[in-house]
Amino acid sequence: MVDLTRFRPVRNPIVTYVVVALLTVSAFAGQSGRESVPTPGIPATGFAALDQYRASRIAMFSDDFGQLGRYRGDNAALRAPAAGEKRVVFFGDSITDGWRLDESFPGKPYINRGIGGQTTSQMLVRFRQDVVNLHPNAVVILAGTNDIAGNTGPMRLEDIEADYASFAELARASRIRVIFASVLPIHNYTDRARDFFAQRSPEKILALNTWLRIYCDTGACLYVDYFSLMADGSGLLQKDLAADGLHPNGAGYKIMAQLAQAAIDKALK
Repeated sequence: MVDLTRFRPVRNPIVTYVVVALLTVSAFAGQSGRESVPTPGIPATGFAALDQYRASRIAMFSDDFGQLGRYRGDNAALRAPAAGEKRVVFFGDSITDGWRLDESFPGKPYINRGIGGQTTSQMLVRFRQDVVNLHPNAVVILAGTNDIAGNTGPMRLEDIEADYASFAELARASRIRVIFASVLPIHNYTDRARDFFAQRSPEKILALNTWLRIYCDTGACLYVDYFSLMADGSGLLQKDLAADGLHPNGAGYKIMAQLAQAAIDKALK
C-alpha cells in the first residue's frame, strides 16, 4: 500500500488523487504477482525498485513534470553567446547530468542540461527553455534509457521515436545542429546493476539505436555511436565502464567525450 505520509501536499488535488490511485493499484498488483502491470519481462526486484522510484517522484510529477525549475536560474544568468562562440548544449538524463563537461572538454563553451531520471516526454517539456532559448550552435541529445525502463509509465518504441523526431524538428526550426547519441548498453555483472538491467531490455536498446541511426541518415542529423565502443562481446556494457551497469565512470565518459567531440567538430564545420 502507498504510504501517503511521505509525500508533501501538491497544488492540484485532482492530479494528486489520480496519481495516488494509480500507485495504489500498482502496489496491489505487486502483492498479487503483478498480473495487471503492462510491462512484461521485468523481474519482481526490478518492478519493486521502479515502484519505489515512481512513488518518490509523485510531487514532481504533479507539480513540475518537466522539472523546468531545475535550470531556470542558471538559464536566466547565462549570457548570450559571444561573437564567434560555438556553444553546444548536452541534453539528457542522469548520464548527461553526471558528466563533468569542464573536465572532458576543458575550455569549451559546452553547457550541461541533463536531469537524472528523465524520459523523453519530460525532456520535450523543457526543450525550449533548456536548449532553444540558450541559442547553441548544436545540441547533443542522449535519451531513451529511462523510457525503456518506464520511469514515467510504459512507453512504446514508436512514442519514443516520435519524441526524438520532435527534438530534431524543434532544433532545426531554430537552426541548431542536432547530434543524437545512441542509447548506452547496460550490464548485469554486479549486484548494483541488477535492478537497472531488469528494467531495460537490451533488445529495445538495439531497436532504438537502429531507428536513430536510420533517422539520422535520412533526417539531416548526426549520429554518435557510443554503444559500439562501450559494449563487450556479449552486447552488454563493459563491466569496467560502469559499476552499476548503467552510469559511466571516468573511463566510460572518456570514450564518450572523444566520440562526442568528433561529432561536434563535424556538425560545426
